Amino acid sequence: MPIDLNILIGGAAGQGVHSITTPLAKSLVRAGARVVVVQDYQSRIRGGHIFNLLRVSDAPLAGPREGVDLLVALNQETVTLHLPELSPSGFLIYDADLVKEVPAGVAALGLSLEELLPGTKAGEIAVNAGASGAILGLLDVPVTGLAQMLAESFAAKGEEVAGWNKQAATRGWELAQKFPHPVSLAGLTPPAPPRLLLSGHEAVAMGALMAGLTFISGYPMTPWTSLFNAVAQRSLKYGVVLEQAEDEISAINMAIGASYAGARAMTGTSGGGFCLMTEAVGLATMTETPLVVVVAQRPGPSTGLPTRTSQGDLQFVLWAGQDDGPRAVLAPGSPAQGYALALKAFDLAERYQLPVFILTDQYFADSQHTCRAEDFPARRIPFALDLKPAGGVYERYALTQSGISPRRLPGFGPELVVADSDEHTPDGHLTEDLGVRVQMHDKRLRKLTAMAGEMRGLTTAGDPEAPVVLMCWGSSLGPVSEAVSRLQAEKVAVRMVHLSELWPFPREAVMKALQGAQKLVVAEQNASGQLARLLRQETGLTATQAVRRYDGRPFTPEYILRGLAGVV
Repeated sequence: MPIDLNILIGGAAGQGVHSITTPLAKSLVRAGARVVVVQDYQSRIRGGHIFNLLRVSDAPLAGPREGVDLLVALNQETVTLHLPELSPSGFLIYDADLVKEVPAGVAALGLSLEELLPGTKAGEIAVNAGASGAILGLLDVPVTGLAQMLAESFAAKGEEVAGWNKQAATRGWELAQKFPHPVSLAGLTPPAPPRLLLSGHEAVAMGALMAGLTFISGYPMTPWTSLFNAVAQRSLKYGVVLEQAEDEISAINMAIGASYAGARAMTGTSGGGFCLMTEAVGLATMTETPLVVVVAQRPGPSTGLPTRTSQGDLQFVLWAGQDDGPRAVLAPGSPAQGYALALKAFDLAERYQLPVFILTDQYFADSQHTCRAEDFPARRIPFALDLKPAGGVYERYALTQSGISPRRLPGFGPELVVADSDEHTPDGHLTEDLGVRVQMHDKRLRKLTAMAGEMRGLTTAGDPEAPVVLMCWGSSLGPVSEAVSRLQAEKVAVRMVHLSELWPFPREAVMKALQGAQKLVVAEQNASGQLARLLRQETGLTATQAVRRYDGRPFTPEYILRGLAGVV
């Protein structure tokens, strides 16, 4: 039986929930465990309840699950809110200086500054580091790796602070060793090669950098900002120019300008920020300028729930902008897919000269997963520029059968490069010739025909002949695939079809994958069923049932299974 342990660490924003989670998760990965970390936080700088959920196993994990086996409470509110979720064999670690009421009968360990670091002025770091050590102590994982990591992490704050953290973690580990716990990770061995612990946005950032990203612009908006930060942390190494623009209108237009001049450019945003960008989407389309745009979805309308998750912008991104315009829409479901699709996004944008969207969300953006290094292979995306002699005549928007015109960069040759956001002639000059308008519009739309042949991104699981199909997209991959696995373990014939490349819609591949389906259930995190609508529009197939969640929390396998009651 694989180990499957849920650790919930809760407290108020600013209390150090993340400072416990990150080194603890890395320590467990280095020890050989598989980890998924999910963040749940409010749109506040300080105060308000937040928690991180660590799922730990000795087997691969697809995503989070419900329930709590080990609860770390940095305040009384965490005990009140989450103790009912604690399993009968669960254990509570709490800040004894702040938590004054612990119900009788709960297996618990209270940690205080006086016990962990007597005679010091360490403050709250004592309990934070002590709780990290105590968790490892309960699970029989040596504390040396954590202590070393804490010493390195806090080295910049001086030897005294680093020493306090190391001492508190070690003392917490010693105290917890005195308590019996039903789960032990003592049998784990560090993997070779070492595994990675990556969030979805870190993976997308790595893919963009590998693709040759040289310019990124954006305005801070949760959850998009974590991607911008991930690139910023690596910008010097990779030679990337970053621009924090004054708003999203500027951000996307800067990226378009940089791409027009030859940079490999990306921008991104969330929520209402993409509303501001939509006019410029048309500019990139009309000028046929390569551009990658990341839209990190969050619940709306308007400001909505800025720090929560959603899949509510699919239809918006598909049609945003004036008139018909070719584009590609990708939606990764795992860090490995995020890396691969970032590479593909730059490749498509470069070769087809159009905007390519990567749809993420807060769950995908912030959740960390144990990953294999081999799922992140090095790859370069070549520039698709026309460098042949033009013989004195160059038409930036030459009418071609494929719809793709030869692209040159202004100032890098003798030919004049002319671009226009108005309708234009093949050589790039404004025109009111309505016949040319039709020719040029048809030319741009012809890109979709060839690009459709490159849309794959179908992930299937389960019994390929099963009459019940669960269909999903984007970040729902992990929870839905685990729900399918659980049903199969109960001898229920079911299969999954997951889409990560949504537009141009892979019609033939989807029709083939859905052959034989008697019950089609579409699971997505929006209220109206946006994928189900797209499926019906493109294939004529209608879902027989839906599982939808739009309260701001991510799917779990348990939520999916509850939604399937009466179907399987």
